[in-house]
Amino acid sequence: MLKFIVRRLGVMLLTALALTFIVFYLTNLPPNLEKLAKSEASVRMSDEDVIKWIDNNGYSTSMVSRYGQWLGVLPGWVKTLESGEVRGRCIAKGSDPAAAPSYCGLVQGSWGQSTVFKKPVTEVLSRGLSMTSWLMLSVMLVMVPVALILGVLSGMREGSATDRVLSTFAIGSTATPEYVSGVIFVALFASATAGISPILADWGWISGKTLFMGTATSAMDKITFWNFALPVMTIALYGIGYIARMTRASMTEVMTAQYIRTARLKGVSFRQVVMKHALRNALIAPFTVIMLQFPWLLNGVVIVETLFNYKGFGWTLVQAATNNDIELLLGCSVVAVLVVLVTQLISDIGYVFLNPRIRLS
Repeated sequence: MLKFIVRRLGVMLLTALALTFIVFYLTNLPPNLEKLAKSEASVRMSDEDVIKWIDNNGYSTSMVSRYGQWLGVLPGWVKTLESGEVRGRCIAKGSDPAAAPSYCGLVQGSWGQSTVFKKPVTEVLSRGLSMTSWLMLSVMLVMVPVALILGVLSGMREGSATDRVLSTFAIGSTATPEYVSGVIFVALFASATAGISPILADWGWISGKTLFMGTATSAMDKITFWNFALPVMTIALYGIGYIARMTRASMTEVMTAQYIRTARLKGVSFRQVVMKHALRNALIAPFTVIMLQFPWLLNGVVIVETLFNYKGFGWTLVQAATNNDIELLLGCSVVAVLVVLVTQLISDIGYVFLNPRIRLS
């Protein structure tokens, strides 16, 4: 097991380096650097001034060299301007250049400065991730139990009316993207002129004009059921259908296994067969699917947080991409890569523990 984990960690490191270098290369292409120069200095800059700005800010060196400086494995660039001012990657504005460290990158905990928010990238990301973590936790608490229950109920009796109804719901929810389900939920539950909210208000069942809030901005200060339900439902809906379908397929396969038939022939009740024999083996495959939902949630929060104006990681990523914030984009890419790789590692280790055949082999 130890060799397996070490080998997986080595593959994770190489994968992370490859992915981050690709993102670094794409974000540091000349058009992006020209756009950054004009946004930071002046929109009316001439081409010569743009080239000079790029050179004075350390972007004229080779891509590999800049990537090494960003990682913190190469010394940061230092440039002496014509005015005598000394600039450098590790030299803070107004500080003594002689006292500045030589290395200041990802390894040293220096993720750069956001050009949009005018704050360190770590500060912006920590705030966004703290907001998104509550959203992802709420989604998982709703999505996983509901999906497993639906999948088990559907797979217990393949071909029954319950199976057909639940399978239709799972397929429909999986086929509905977040930007569609989010708009539908807002129209149904958070509109004062459409949906069920006007009807409930006329009947006196709700005190306000809408049943739920159409924006989750207030949830950044205090999370309530009324301002957090729609974002959670929007993200969870797709995942519920996907996990339920995988659970149903696994449950159906287990229910046709030879040992299940033997238990039934011995007179064991159907309930005991499901709970004691089938359920544990049927949940091995969905475990991997559930762990892989975490990377997918990062994609879902980009749409949902923008739709409901919830300023978490997804909203931050959209702002960074829209405003060409290179340092913040790189920070978001590091977080996304780490989430994907760590969840895959946990999934692989968990699958080995759950499946004795893989563990013995």
